[in-house]
Amino acid sequence: MIALDVRGLPPPEPFEQIMLALETLIKDDVLRVLIHREPYPLYEMLRESGYRHQTTALPDGNFSIEIGRAS
Repeated sequence: MIALDVRGLPPPEPFEQIMLALETLIKDDVLRVLIHREPYPLYEMLRESGYRHQTTALPDGNFSIEIGRAS
């Protein structure tokens, strides 16, 4: 699992860093992103690009998103 913390970064830095990290994933890798808001535009891009994701709202108000390649 690859961890990426983009909490508090101004747009578009979180999106850009997530996209760069996705380029490094190999077949069964998972990218775990910590972010301070739910990135709705990212979800559509992930679907269109062949990725699956699972978002979890954290008690502190942040979000954890696990991203991997769709089967």
